[in-house]
Amino acid sequence: MQRLRTTPVAIAATCLVVWSLWLYGMISGDRFSLFEENWFMSITMMFGSFIAGATSEGGGAVAFPVMTLGFEIKPNVARDFSLLIQAVGMTAAGATILWTRVPVVVPALIWSTLGGAIGIITGLEFIVPHVAPPYAKMLFTASWLAFAFALFWINRYKDREVHESIRDFLPRHAALLVGFGIVGGIISSITGSGLDIVTFSLLVLRLRISESIATPTSVILMAGNALVGAFYRGYAQEALDPKAWEFWWVCVPIVVVGAPFGAHYIKRRSRLFVANLLYASIAIQFVAALLIVPQNAKLATFTAATFLAGVAGFRHMANRGVRRLEWLKNRES
Repeated sequence: MQRLRTTPVAIAATCLVVWSLWLYGMISGDRFSLFEENWFMSITMMFGSFIAGATSEGGGAVAFPVMTLGFEIKPNVARDFSLLIQAVGMTAAGATILWTRVPVVVPALIWSTLGGAIGIITGLEFIVPHVAPPYAKMLFTASWLAFAFALFWINRYKDREVHESIRDFLPRHAALLVGFGIVGGIISSITGSGLDIVTFSLLVLRLRISESIATPTSVILMAGNALVGAFYRGYAQEALDPKAWEFWWVCVPIVVVGAPFGAHYIKRRSRLFVANLLYASIAIQFVAALLIVPQNAKLATFTAATFLAGVAGFRHMANRGVRRLEWLKNRES
């Protein structure tokens, strides 16, 4: 049985199930014409799904900025599509991760999932209606740029101590995971992605988990959060944008391959390779946002404040991580 637990087997099995259901839906609904108008999203998600499986940034981290910045698609459509497509792609990647027994942080899967569900529902109900589109775009890019700076700062010490699990797990760690999960879920409600990288930052900066362990954990977390968000938008609010569904139909057969392949690609890479991949993708997104989103004094101030607040917050987390290492050493001595 162990020999069958290989990535190709997992990807092939997932593709067989999803492609069969997708093909039935395409034929019965006569939807193949959707490719004529929406083909650009199929190409976008070739890259987006790979990034989703390979990093702590979900597919929405590629889809949202490309759609809103590159193709001037409304943020609510981009957000709905991001949730819908991650519900398929990242679930496929998560299934591959679990099937092939890639190490993950189990307490984070439990407690961050709980917080994320609370956060995304709260955000969709009470926060999203009050966020203007340009601010949603810059909130997304400025926050992740701040995280990249913090991660780069602590990775100056290339041999820094990291762990594969949360050692001496206590109730306060569960509370941290729930709290950060709520914040990440709220961000997901605005941009379609957020729980993954917020929890990733907590695991790496504060709890000193290796990036190579935190990444597959964040992939599974975002899969669950996307499922909750898509279900709530579709059934509780009955508000999923029809255009998001059109994009979804032309991307499903692609992401179910790309995301698991990204998860397979990254699992044998070093934590510093994972970090460098994050730096590059985040920097590209931020520069693109500055070039494409019309800037004014108020928006620029908001972007700068978001970035500075993020740097301060992430640096504080990193410093707390150092104190945690000292605490662990004292407990062992």
